[in-house]
Amino acid sequence: MTLPPVASLHHGAESFYQRWQQLNDWLVQHRELWQPAPFADPNPAWTHKWPALADRVANFSDSDCQLLDDDPGVLAGLAARELPSLQRFEELTGVPSLSSEQAGRCTLAEIRATDMPGRKRLQSGAFASAIEPLRHDVLDWCCGKGHLARTLAPLCDGSISGFERNPALVDDGNRLAGKFGDPVSLLCQDVMDDRLVLPAASHGVALHACGDLHRRLMRRGADDGLPRLSFSPCCYHLMDAPDYQPLSGRAGDWRGRLELGRNDLRLAVQETVTAPERVRQQTRRIGRWRQGFDGLQRHLRGVDDYLPVPSHPAALLSGDFAGFCRWAAARKALALPEETDFDHWEGHGERRLQEVRRHELVRHLFRRPLELWLVLDYALFLEERGYDVRLGTFCQRQLTPRNLLIDAVRTAGH
Repeated sequence: MTLPPVASLHHGAESFYQRWQQLNDWLVQHRELWQPAPFADPNPAWTHKWPALADRVANFSDSDCQLLDDDPGVLAGLAARELPSLQRFEELTGVPSLSSEQAGRCTLAEIRATDMPGRKRLQSGAFASAIEPLRHDVLDWCCGKGHLARTLAPLCDGSISGFERNPALVDDGNRLAGKFGDPVSLLCQDVMDDRLVLPAASHGVALHACGDLHRRLMRRGADDGLPRLSFSPCCYHLMDAPDYQPLSGRAGDWRGRLELGRNDLRLAVQETVTAPERVRQQTRRIGRWRQGFDGLQRHLRGVDDYLPVPSHPAALLSGDFAGFCRWAAARKALALPEETDFDHWEGHGERRLQEVRRHELVRHLFRRPLELWLVLDYALFLEERGYDVRLGTFCQRQLTPRNLLIDAVRTAGH
């Protein structure tokens, strides 16, 4: 069955629910492809079940991998030749653009964007253009230095406040607002505090509030009957609970729904489309070292199990592979023989990283579907609480892969 275009989904919860159900069942169907982590498993089971697909990705060049990882729709089209069910990727993940042609007008002028990274400035402007006009006082949730609040100030006739728990950021933000004459007031407030009091009749906004922080905005905003909530979620895996529990009643009651833990949720945000080349090179280097050490530890221990190694200190990146291995071995109480051939194992790591990168291409196809599964649950929750919801993107993914926006307006009578 062909799904209705997502652009029409904000006209009723039934369409959101239909999309969520079909996306849920499609993700369950393909769980073998995305749930195991290729970094830890040299021979994922799907490579034996779909050998033609494994052969296709094995023959991709490094440049192919980079291009396809940044354009999952093209990758899905290619992989669908071996696995036809992937043809539904675009249908299931397509969402409308909510951005306005006036994004440039809404973007804070560079001369006023002190301490504001360039991407954040453009993201804030795009976000602002997607949610105007503003008809209520605004509350910037987890506001940092208030970059979004200051961007929204010229568009809002009411008051603009912000909640941020870091006092240094609050002080800096209020200083900037004062310097440029912005009618913005930031308050030092932990939004997770049970004693939190929300400003009455405010429009809650959040640009990339993480995990439990944006879920807290939804719950508290709905409980307090805020007239409007507009937010772009991020870092879904940052939560106190070990497993994700759907917010909406209907998603939670759906028989056969996905059971997702923190590691599953991490997949939804594993994109580097905006990462500088220097960061990408560092990521590849540490990946090669970790795979090399993994091969070495399997050899020394005589087992074929992945041995997790903790996060490395940044200083190790200025050293060499041998130094990394000594550090990792010390953390895992593993003795390295004096005659260890580090060149051999670093070469092993490079070969394994090439395999991992190609296997992860297939896994990465499911990043956006997982993210949309979560965000559709949010949309359903807000509709169940009396909001009319729009769901779409507020900017191009080249500006930020976390470009989904939920814009929920409380309906009359609630």
